[in-house]
Amino acid sequence: MKARFTAVTYSISTRSARHRKRAVLTQQHRLHFDLLCKAMDDPALAAVLDTYETDVPPEKQRQYLFANALYINALHFHRIGALSREELYGHLRIICQNKLFREYWEATRHHRKSLPETSEEFALGRMTDDLIQELADTDTDEWWVVGRPPDDPSS
Repeated sequence: MKARFTAVTYSISTRSARHRKRAVLTQQHRLHFDLLCKAMDDPALAAVLDTYETDVPPEKQRQYLFANALYINALHFHRIGALSREELYGHLRIICQNKLFREYWEATRHHRKSLPETSEEFALGRMTDDLIQELADTDTDEWWVVGRPPDDPSS
């Protein structure tokens, strides 16, 4: 009886911890998105986020901020469990079709160099790098079949 009680208690506390983590991630995502929206609307605020290695005109910077919002949105849905890694890969495959997104990705390459190689964000960034390279190297117009999603470590 005590073992069953312990198992039920553990199950409830684990579920509660996952729920709290998702709630915190969602709140963090909302704040990030709100800040990006303010920066997209106000060039003076966007200047604070200008950490590119080259000069980026204000209009292009707004596009980069929006590209970042799209990418972070997809990552958020993956982190809270709404998208599997395979589904995230499919979304990224679509996003990476856009020339401006690829420009943004290249312009922010140095940002990702500071990520620990053991982090999930580093792995997902590498996955995106590889996908962009595979799309560039392909000789087919059927972009939706290019690349193979990596195995999902959580499954």
